[in-house]
Amino acid sequence: MEQIKVFMVGDSTMTNYEADVAPRAGWGQVFNTYFEPNISILNAASSGRSSKSFIDEKKLEKIASEIGENDYLFIQFGHNDQKTDEERHTEPFTTYKSYLSQYINTAIEKQAIPILITPVQRRSCGVNGKLHDTHGEYPIAMKELAEECNVLLIDLGSKSKSLLENIGPEKSKQLYLWYNPSEEPNYPEGVQDDTHFSLVGAHLIARLIVDELKTMNLSLSSSIKDKW
Repeated sequence: MEQIKVFMVGDSTMTNYEADVAPRAGWGQVFNTYFEPNISILNAASSGRSSKSFIDEKKLEKIASEIGENDYLFIQFGHNDQKTDEERHTEPFTTYKSYLSQYINTAIEKQAIPILITPVQRRSCGVNGKLHDTHGEYPIAMKELAEECNVLLIDLGSKSKSLLENIGPEKSKQLYLWYNPSEEPNYPEGVQDDTHFSLVGAHLIARLIVDELKTMNLSLSSSIKDKW
């Protein structure tokens, strides 16, 4: 089978974590679980980065030197583009789209395939178990850009929102870092984190992406494992 590389860029919800913060995990950390050995997952997602700061730190340049024909570039930013500091902040319909375009252009120039991914839902519980969106206009801007550039998009924001609402407010804590004191060795004082995933949550989010890839006519799709 053809050897294919999947490069992943994004923030803390996608990145890899060391054992000393387990069971915290990014969905990109477990993504390789779902593919045959001919798929190499290269997760360059980094905590705290926005579409802007990732580029300013020359991280996209490194990927550009490694990505090639028929590889993939998965692009998920938005959580930190909302931040107000100058290093990370972007405006949805202007600078956010401009920075995202640089990722798209990098992939296309290298004859790789870019896939935009809307920011994953936070566990932002509202009334009656419904979640309220915390990403404002960023997902809308990303969807517009996908149409303008005629590139693939996975609406992870909407899909993860539906998943969490189906699970319900209490059970959905299992997907995130919600632990009582002394429940987890790495969190002796307990933790209540509605943004970052547990290993369970990372797998469930990764499966949402995999399920979408199954519906696409891509070389990557044929290398998804039949059984997990």
